Amino acid sequence: MASQRQAIEARSVTAQSRSSYPEPYRSRVLPREKRRLGDAFGLTRVGINQTTLPPGKESSMRHWHTREDEFVYVLEGEVVLRTGAGEQLLTAGMCAGFPAGVEDGHQLINRSGRPAVYLEVSNRDPEDEGRYSEPDVDLVWNAPHARGRMSRRDGRPY
Repeated sequence: MASQRQAIEARSVTAQSRSSYPEPYRSRVLPREKRRLGDAFGLTRVGINQTTLPPGKESSMRHWHTREDEFVYVLEGEVVLRTGAGEQLLTAGMCAGFPAGVEDGHQLINRSGRPAVYLEVSNRDPEDEGRYSEPDVDLVWNAPHARGRMSRRDGRPY
């Protein structure tokens, strides 16, 4: 439900720890906390999450989007950004952007000893598909035959 206020404390938004990933991928990303800040204001065209990623966890499997731009801004701690080009350490105050349709998957990994907090921002496109870059990660998000769900690359559902 949208807030009637124009400004809130991010901590006031209930943190959720869930994932649409099936195993064995789910345990790689959970537990984590996501505060759906955009939802708190009723935003429908842009998604904004404040995510807390504990040590040893991954933000996602390495992926890219067909129709959504994505932007990440590190607020606290540090994460390793992993792309096809390799790895880069991101610390508080650093950001990264991923244009829609660029087939270079990305993910964040917390290899530090303390939680990392970052913002995720993207446009919301119901036709977007999440594609996964790792050959051993047999996933597709929101494929035309499986809207709103994960499926295997050959179309079989999880």
